[in-house]
Amino acid sequence: MSTVPARQDCVLTEQLAARAARHPERLFAVFEEGEPWTYADAWRLARSTGAALQAHGVTRGEPVVSWLPNGPDQLRTWFGTIAAGGVWAPLNTAYRGRMLERAVVGLGARTLVTCQDLVGHLAGLRLDPALRILVIDDTEPLRADPGQLTSLTEPLEPWDTHAIIHTSGTSGRSKGVLCSYAHLHTSATASFGDWLTLYDRYLVNLPLFHGGGVLGVLGMLGLGGSVAVVSHFRTEAFWEETRRLQVTACTLLGVMATFLTGQPPTPEDTRHPLRTAYVIPLTESAFTFADRFAVEVRTLFNMTETSCPVMSGPSADAPRSCGKPRPGIEARIVDRYDREVPRGSTGELVLRSAAPWAFSHGYHGMPEATADAWRNGWFHTGDAFRQDTDGQLYFVDRLKDAIRRRGENISSFEVEEELRAHPAVRDAAAVGVPGEHGEQEVLAVVCPVPGERLDPAGLLEFLRPRMAHFMLPRYIRAVPELPMTPTSKVRKEALRQEGVTADTWDRQAAGISIRRDPVAIRREDNENTHD
Repeated sequence: MSTVPARQDCVLTEQLAARAARHPERLFAVFEEGEPWTYADAWRLARSTGAALQAHGVTRGEPVVSWLPNGPDQLRTWFGTIAAGGVWAPLNTAYRGRMLERAVVGLGARTLVTCQDLVGHLAGLRLDPALRILVIDDTEPLRADPGQLTSLTEPLEPWDTHAIIHTSGTSGRSKGVLCSYAHLHTSATASFGDWLTLYDRYLVNLPLFHGGGVLGVLGMLGLGGSVAVVSHFRTEAFWEETRRLQVTACTLLGVMATFLTGQPPTPEDTRHPLRTAYVIPLTESAFTFADRFAVEVRTLFNMTETSCPVMSGPSADAPRSCGKPRPGIEARIVDRYDREVPRGSTGELVLRSAAPWAFSHGYHGMPEATADAWRNGWFHTGDAFRQDTDGQLYFVDRLKDAIRRRGENISSFEVEEELRAHPAVRDAAAVGVPGEHGEQEVLAVVCPVPGERLDPAGLLEFLRPRMAHFMLPRYIRAVPELPMTPTSKVRKEALRQEGVTADTWDRQAAGISIRRDPVAIRREDNENTHD
């Protein structure tokens, strides 16, 4: 029996049409501004926008670049592209210059949809002169009579490409991930299917060019529920939006939960409709968030290329864990030669699914990168993990972000967690910078809490009892904000390029030496005598 989902269950237009037929007046989407959409509205706007795109020449299987912020226009461009038979290709709204040019040219698209706030940034780029640039909020918005939509001669199938979603590019060039209808459906079903119901409303506060935002919309469409779409995550506005938009579920990525728990307590902390949230990663701030705001917390590990392969159950309680492989997923932790390492050891997480088309089918226009990621029949995540005897998987670091100092491998993730534990630190990142002996030194870049003065020597003393001696930063630099992607991931390549700046504090120059803990040395010596 086939494990590929049926067309009517996973192809976006099939789902929209069915929902609109069965529940036309049920709310599907509410927004910060503007009128809410029922399912009938969503299906009508999909056909209207699709007919307009077809009139501009969009044909089956061709990518349509959607360079738009979160909101009704991004949603209807997405739905309209699929109704026209195209492939939706959303781009990061922060892209500029060569990065933007490279992405648009690399997609080979003939049509780009954008808005008045962004269109000016296309000036001066070396784009195909034949590229159609459609400004969706111009005097002639991208709309047509829904009845003018031309039906496809052959229906879209589960294995057809639904979207090309670019990776965040935090450690290298972004890659366009090919996502089939079956792939995105599997992701949405895995993450929301046993968690939410048609009575829930999920907050889309991650951008719709990011997998997290996309899966939120598809997950609630599959359940017949609704979404609340906001422009972006805002700490100060989060609870007001949650109450006003009647949000019952959300995802908090990166430091979002930390920022929320850093707000002053109020009597309103538990007076809200939010009942459950994914918090990724599952650090101590996740448990603080759960207790303070009376919200059930779950966690997971996912990449655009996969389909939520590792998940916790409700009320996750294992700090730093990502959960366990879900049914139908095989997971291994391997060394550089793809040999499985012993339980408890650190290696790269590799994955595969028993269901066809459940993962990405490659990177757009990058066959070598596709082959490298899928070598030996397993998808290589590029992430260092370890697994305990209970089967829980723990994220250690991005392989490219790990720091090697004096023969020791250091998890930047663990250094950052301890940095953020300091009461004067709002956010932090740790990167490796060149050292004198061919390896690396640890550079900690920290954002102080507003109004706080951060003393580097005091921060170092705070860290001494909290981490191994070799993990302690040599360099500490304070900045107002870290360079971030719109999905709240730190752009560590930018920090590495900046390196040790003139305003960076150096503990060695300050005359502070770090020595190994004598107790640890004696313990190691004792352990060696028993080998």
